Amino acid sequence: MSVSSHPGDPEWPGQLADLGNEQPYALWLRGNADLRFSCLRSVAMVGSRAASAYGSYVAAEFAASVAARGWAVVSGGAYGVDASAHRGALGADGVTVAVLACGVDVAYPAAHTELLGAIAAQGVIVSEWPPGRTVSRLRFLIRNRVIAALATGTLVVEAGERSGALNTARHARDLGRRLMAVPGPVTSDISAGCHQIIRDWQGMLVTSAADVAEHLSPVGAPQALLPATELAQSVPEGALAESAPAGPPGRSRPASRPRARPVLGRDELDLESAQVLDAMPARGGMGTMRIAQRAGLAPGTVIGCLGGLASAGFIERCQDGWRLRRS
Repeated sequence: MSVSSHPGDPEWPGQLADLGNEQPYALWLRGNADLRFSCLRSVAMVGSRAASAYGSYVAAEFAASVAARGWAVVSGGAYGVDASAHRGALGADGVTVAVLACGVDVAYPAAHTELLGAIAAQGVIVSEWPPGRTVSRLRFLIRNRVIAALATGTLVVEAGERSGALNTARHARDLGRRLMAVPGPVTSDISAGCHQIIRDWQGMLVTSAADVAEHLSPVGAPQALLPATELAQSVPEGALAESAPAGPPGRSRPASRPRARPVLGRDELDLESAQVLDAMPARGGMGTMRIAQRAGLAPGTVIGCLGGLASAGFIERCQDGWRLRRS
């Protein structure tokens, strides 16, 4: 099933306005993720269709790692680096966005029919062309500006000196988005574009997913990895501990005692909070968008429930998002 969206709709990504007169008039969407919410914290990963084994490995590993940190991965659904990035994000149970140069109901390339179906099930497929429209060379170049505008930053894994990936990087640079590139062998033609980005366009040289996350969140604090809406709902470390009375002047405040056990029982939670709690992982961590998908609730509703569940001691924040509170 596909739906259309246009400026002013709740799901319309506001950052597309940075394109000015080149902003799409409308987008067709196919999938289960909220496009606007997903792209609040996202990274575009693009590169050569004829990716090397090195490029495919790096794209998949980086995508899986940033997706596990709660970032959405945006790419173009093509062969090579695009496909590896999408698969890496899917493998990490993360959200991925495919921006196509054809209708959202057209499987292009045909060999990616299954991959595009998986993206629609776990993320969202996007196009500014109506359903049924087939690809053309010009449409690939046109859609690249949307990839660059949707994402917080763009990472080029492999690219020749004349390539679509470099075209996307140029849009990202012109839009003032953060631009990154993975270095490759100096003898590799499909790394020449990456080296140009680093040398001439002041792109950041990155060698790990941690570099990507740090560059997109320059503050460097763990909270910097959160979108603003979730940051406002986050609970500071120690705020969930029982408060202790202040001592006499000149004496240090007693250390906070461990968090209390939940005051409420599961059967006392409202229906939405119970759904969010049931969707919470016991191990590892999970981002808000993925929790919303598992719970079958809107992201805004989930964000509203997280603070209450944390305050009650049911859940806690971890490096990769949220999880059930450990004993």
